[in-house]
Amino acid sequence: MSIAEKIKVLIVDDQVTSRLLLSDALTQLGFKQITSAGDGEQGMKIMTEQPHHLVISDFNMPKMDGIGFLQAVRTNPNTKKAAFIILTAQGDRALVQRAAQLGANNVLAKPFTIEKMKAAIEAVFGALK
Repeated sequence: MSIAEKIKVLIVDDQVTSRLLLSDALTQLGFKQITSAGDGEQGMKIMTEQPHHLVISDFNMPKMDGIGFLQAVRTNPNTKKAAFIILTAQGDRALVQRAAQLGANNVLAKPFTIEKMKAAIEAVFGALK
């Protein structure tokens, strides 16, 4: 069993198309345990009920944005160790720095390629195979 097959991934994005693209890319990389949420509040509910190893969250979402969700994950003792990759269409250096300060493990720019996603995940977990 590969590392990817063991990692539970939570995708959090308010855009259905983005969630599907992320899920498809993760599946192509060998991930099998993938859950999705439409916003940070729903994502946090899932994380508290069933913590995941990796969160890939969009930055710009209603209710609770990616930074708010990252803060919530990092301040909860049961979820704070989850790897967190923030996804953004904004190449905003300040956002990247803020995410890093709050404990994001990586930032992935939209649009992404499977290779870039793999590199972002491997930077956190090591080789997936």
